[in-house]
Amino acid sequence: MSTQEPKGPDSGHELDWKQWHEHRVATVSAPYGPLALTATHWLADGVPEEFGQWREDGDEVVVTAAAAAHQLALDDSPLTGEARLGADSGPVEGSRLSQRGRRLVVLRREGLWAVRVWDPESPARRAFAGIEAAAYEERFRLPGTFRPYERRQVRVPNADGVERGLELAGEIAFTLGGQEHTLQVAVEADGSLWAVFADGTSGKSTFRFRFLRPDAPAADHSVTVDFNRAQLPPCAFADHFICPFPPPGNTLPIDIPVGERTIRTN
Repeated sequence: MSTQEPKGPDSGHELDWKQWHEHRVATVSAPYGPLALTATHWLADGVPEEFGQWREDGDEVVVTAAAAAHQLALDDSPLTGEARLGADSGPVEGSRLSQRGRRLVVLRREGLWAVRVWDPESPARRAFAGIEAAAYEERFRLPGTFRPYERRQVRVPNADGVERGLELAGEIAFTLGGQEHTLQVAVEADGSLWAVFADGTSGKSTFRFRFLRPDAPAADHSVTVDFNRAQLPPCAFADHFICPFPPPGNTLPIDIPVGERTIRTN
């Protein structure tokens, strides 16, 4: 990606964006970033023997391992026998279960259990050479309005081919090219917003869909819609993520040529 020296009244926003972009690259390429995900094993389909024996038991899973055969560690101590685990909610590096530098993360999604394997030595992480992103354009940093509504769940296809629920809690409205557009959004625990969207560039010059994460709206519901910070979803970095596709209404009839486009590899 080529960059230009910031100039003019927009230089502050451009500098902020450059710092954001650098942080994104560092985050995805971290030892346990999305490039390190090498597998998602659903318990219903069976977990490979190398990770021990797994079964669900109500609100927990039970893993049984032998120290010599499986070399699993629980809270950094060798695991022999059974251990009962709940779903991991913190960062990957904080997961309780590990195996020779890999982290095993317990996942529960819509009542189904899985174990994910994160490996800092993954081929994808070794091949990563950066995120291709468009140059910053101030005209795609827009004022918007958040319009909350009662939380609702819609069913959308996911990257793994399975349809799952996606909870929405409002929409953001903004004007671009003289026309008003809206995106349906989820509201995160910290009040920030999350949209899954596609546009006229999707699947062409950019990935087939992207995420947008505006900050929490102000008291008057105003929000900044900055498409320069449109980001690749996790499934762009590893096939084992189950990212949701855009919900109805979130495929914009315009081109959004800014933001992250694709990953670069060696």
